[in-house]
Amino acid sequence: MIEGRSPEPHEDARYAQVLRFPNRRELVRRCPPLVAGLLIIGFSISISVRAELGVAPWDVLHQGLAKTTHTSIGLVLVVVGLVVLLAWIPLHQHLGIGTILNTLSIGPIANLGLAWIPQQHAFAARIGLLALAIAGFGLGGGLYIGCGLGPGPRDGLMTAITARGYRLWVVRTVIECGALVVGFLLGGKVGIGTVVIALTIGPLTHAGLRRFHLPVHDDAPEVMGE
Repeated sequence: MIEGRSPEPHEDARYAQVLRFPNRRELVRRCPPLVAGLLIIGFSISISVRAELGVAPWDVLHQGLAKTTHTSIGLVLVVVGLVVLLAWIPLHQHLGIGTILNTLSIGPIANLGLAWIPQQHAFAARIGLLALAIAGFGLGGGLYIGCGLGPGPRDGLMTAITARGYRLWVVRTVIECGALVVGFLLGGKVGIGTVVIALTIGPLTHAGLRRFHLPVHDDAPEVMGE
């Protein structure tokens, strides 16, 4: 059992709500942070790879699978996202526009970033890239999850469990560490950056959600997911 369980749903559960059928005005209000968040997350993945100090736990898994299947990390991101969506079924987590865009776009964005961003040899530059990637994961996660149009496949696991009364940062940390272990066994690269990201991504995403969460307006549709 995950530590941090409370008898009643924790206040963080409200961040897991998904506006499944937003009206036109809500779409106009929510799409900009969604797109911005996805772009930031995608480029943060490529930035962390170029830092060569260790990537995020999920990306250790993606690297391991890419190495095993001899394909690009971007393609693996898309395929893993589709597979993870299957785990939503027993959790009764609902798809949203953001879920679909996340699943299909993060991989290509990461590949684009890898094509644009050159390798860095100076240690100071690599430290700077790692710090930028870490900040990007928290900011991007807060933006696209907080817009309420549906979390990505991986974050959907986090928000679905959070909605059942667990603390968001605890759930995120446990999931990230699990992906790290499997990825390492498959040959993914682990470094000091991996440890730093694993320990900070939960609290930073939590902080990002508190800052960028968009409440539902009174006249918005009231069809909400778990």
